[in-house]
Amino acid sequence: MKRIIKSMEPNYLQTSLDLIETVFTEYDSPEEGELVRSLVKEIRSKRFYLPELELIMVDEDDHPIGYVMFSRFHLNGKYEDELLILTPVGVKTELQRQHISKELIEYGFSRAKDLGFTAVIVEGNPQNYRSRGFVTAADHGIMPGKSLQLPAIECLMVKELVPGALEHINGEVEYIDYETLS
Repeated sequence: MKRIIKSMEPNYLQTSLDLIETVFTEYDSPEEGELVRSLVKEIRSKRFYLPELELIMVDEDDHPIGYVMFSRFHLNGKYEDELLILTPVGVKTELQRQHISKELIEYGFSRAKDLGFTAVIVEGNPQNYRSRGFVTAADHGIMPGKSLQLPAIECLMVKELVPGALEHINGEVEYIDYETLS
């Protein structure tokens, strides 16, 4: 199967939402699918949105099969021009475990670095992100705030895109800017 990575284009806005909702519904529940769809729509409406870092992978028939979104993020009002959050990540259920998310995430790292970003935060299963170079955020002074309900501290991770970037980035991760997550 041919795979092509693209930054978001108007003709994929709706189909990418459908993909994300389906993936999270199949993985978890219809409520989770709706929540993640709403989150993507909300991020798109905020100043944190970067269309060039909302990435889709399409097949040879131009159908979306994978999706990742990187958007600006701040800690206590700082680092917005350096720090990104990676959320959500989704791959068509029947195509998972074929390195689609890996390719999208790695491509996103490269694009983000080219755009001047130095680090990326993600919340999720450490087993899914350690191989991409993510480490426990708390080890770098980036702590979960009150709005984060993590199963374990290791579920909040960070990755340097530029060596040494995390030497001055610290603070609490809060989702205060997102109604969907509150």
